[in-house]
Parts: sequence; structure tokens; C-alpha cells
Amino acid sequence: MARALRALAQLTGWACVVIGVFHVALGNAAIPGAGSAGTTVDSWGRFMGAGFAGYGLAWLWAARQRPVPARPVRWLAGVFLLGGAGRLLSLAVHGWPQWFQTVLAVIEFGLPLVFFWLAGADERAEHASTRTVSVGR
Repeated sequence: MARALRALAQLTGWACVVIGVFHVALGNAAIPGAGSAGTTVDSWGRFMGAGFAGYGLAWLWAARQRPVPARPVRWLAGVFLLGGAGRLLSLAVHGWPQWFQTVLAVIEFGLPLVFFWLAGADERAEHASTRTVSVGR
């Protein structure tokens, strides 16, 4: 489970970095179904893309720690879940978005639950291996 946590955190981190840079580079064109949203939304989207890339870097930082720290993983997963809640609020206020946005919402609700479940796996594995070594001496 510890390996799954590390691999999933790395995958999430790289995906967020790539998506964030994509939004910085393409602006409104990076949003499926957005059409021409104007310069204000383009500016905001590019700025938020940079923030999303930074969020991805935080995931990569967490994945590189030995052991992967549970508390930052839970916080990052919580932010991910909050994004899904924002999509749900948008659905309630404005109705169904373009289909790909719905797919993203499903990911944003499901993946954080997996991270909450796996968050302490690496720390538990490290603790178990430390106990085994100290008991064996």
C-alpha cells in the first residue's frame, strides 16, 4: 500500500503540473466547452493554472519524502475534494457542464477518498520495519 500511495501521489503531482502549465499556456482554449470567455476569464484561468501547477509540485514534494507524510497527503486530498465540491456547487447553480467536466468531478470526489485511505500507509510501513529491526536485535 505504501508503494501505491507513492505512485499515486507522483501521478497526481505530474498530472496537476502538466494540466496547470497547459492552462497557463493556452488560457481559455484549455477548457473544454468554454468557447471564448473573454480576456478577464482568460487572465484568471492562466493565473489559476499556475496555482494548479504549484499544487502539483506540492504533491511531488510529498511523494519524495521518506516516508510519505500522512498529514500533507490528507491536506492535499482535502483540497482536491474541495475542488469537487466547487463543481457540485456549480452544478446546483448553473446545471450540467460539458461532459468532460463531469468526468473530472467524479475523479475529484473519488480520488481524495483513496488518498485518505492510503495516507498513512508509508508511515505505518516504516514504523513496522523499525519495530522489526529493533525487536530482532
